Amino acid sequence: MADYLDDLRLAHVLADAADAATMARFKALDLKVETKPDMTPVSEADKAAEELIRGQLQRARPRDAVLGEEYGVQGTGPRRWVVDPIDGTKNYVRGVPVWATLIALTEADGGAFQPVVGLVSAPALGRRWWAAKGHGAFTGRSLSQASRLRVSGVSRLADASFAYSSLGGWEERGRLNGFLDLTRKVWRTRAYGDFWPYMMVAEGSVDLCAEPELSLWDMAATAIVVTEAGGSFTGLDGRPGPHSGNAAASNGLLHDELLDHLNERY
Repeated sequence: MADYLDDLRLAHVLADAADAATMARFKALDLKVETKPDMTPVSEADKAAEELIRGQLQRARPRDAVLGEEYGVQGTGPRRWVVDPIDGTKNYVRGVPVWATLIALTEADGGAFQPVVGLVSAPALGRRWWAAKGHGAFTGRSLSQASRLRVSGVSRLADASFAYSSLGGWEERGRLNGFLDLTRKVWRTRAYGDFWPYMMVAEGSVDLCAEPELSLWDMAATAIVVTEAGGSFTGLDGRPGPHSGNAAASNGLLHDELLDHLNERY
């Protein structure tokens, strides 16, 4: 089995640099924000953080390709870093501290790039989570100050906590009925949004989460953290990994029921 610990160490270095850049502009009164063609916001901090990560990767891993939300794909080869400089830009620009830099390393495997390293850094929350293939998932302040992540053992929907982002996307995609029925079956629901529910699944504080539309850079890092913590991460179609354009994550014990409800197969 390949040892990805050097790549994980590099991901921490990249995240340290990105955190410094994003926190320096968080809540800045003169923060510049633009609207992209898909009508989502992008701030100067998004662009600066991605440029910073790309620059460090070019020096440290010049043979690796990079895919980022703001600047697309650069390079070719069997190894590709996937970067979302600020996941939760709408929160960032409004001063809400729930946002994170997502960094993943993926490798070509069976016609797709599969995550082998993932790091989620939320500096405004003072939290960081990470994982490497075959090495487990962890949270803490650094590699040397960390605790291992494990998903929950909740096995009944009636006892489960379900997290999501919003209602609108489910309605737009004709999945609202199944989604609402799931919310009635579980013990608790909360709309934490973005990266955070997936990290809570990995920690065992939330048992289920799902989103109806996502990009690869939203999922590559979170997917391996969830799976290395013992959970399941698939698309709504049940395909493992971050390649379906949407996501369903769970402690594994409730995954089939999660998918059945969201696909109205119950």
